[in-house]
Amino acid sequence: MSSLIKQLSVVVPVRNEQDNVATLISEIDAALSAVIPHEIIYVDDGSTDATYERLKALQQQYKQLRIIRHLKSCGQSTAVRTGVKFAQNEWVATLDGDGQNDPADIPKLIAALAEGIELVGGNRRLSRRDTWVKRISSVIANTVRSKMLRDDTPDTGCGLKLFNRAAFMDLPYFDHMHRFLPALIKRRGGKIASVHVSHRNREHGKSNYGTIDRLMVGIVDLFGVAWLQRRAKIPVIHDLE
Repeated sequence: MSSLIKQLSVVVPVRNEQDNVATLISEIDAALSAVIPHEIIYVDDGSTDATYERLKALQQQYKQLRIIRHLKSCGQSTAVRTGVKFAQNEWVATLDGDGQNDPADIPKLIAALAEGIELVGGNRRLSRRDTWVKRISSVIANTVRSKMLRDDTPDTGCGLKLFNRAAFMDLPYFDHMHRFLPALIKRRGGKIASVHVSHRNREHGKSNYGTIDRLMVGIVDLFGVAWLQRRAKIPVIHDLE
């Protein structure tokens, strides 16, 4: 386990995932309880089912569980940012709330940390469990993004990530930014790494963020991030008094 991290905040954005919260929280706790002190932050992004009520009930069992609630859905990027904003630790891990990311992979991300690395991303390409539409759109998006942004990341859409909280909060914020975190971290001078992780079938519910909508918005955002990259300036601090 990396000596660079002593405590961890786990941020999970959810919207209408009432049947997935209990199992996933149990898995997060099992994966980390003997590894690292941690808090679990669930951001309920305007759910209209019983997600919030079930989370509140689970707080009796998991004292490290914190809940933040958006009264109206603001989208996944905003939900992630809300969780990171309220995180109490220097390092943050994120994963999707649908149960397709395996919390048992979080220690692998922690072990990949080295000096200068500000983000470790999961790579699902060898184990992707999704519909053919999602798989094809992911391949197209990752290929185009990689050529344009040169972010050295094979699977930037994977929800399983580990990053430095201060570095994240220093990034320019915009909707859907969570899909461009590696490029944005590189823009500010940080190093990134990727780790192969598992990917699982969704057991309950359905995706709350449309594939085609994400693809179309992502194309627009891609040009915006490329614009930001071209205008980045990283100062070299010579002396500090």
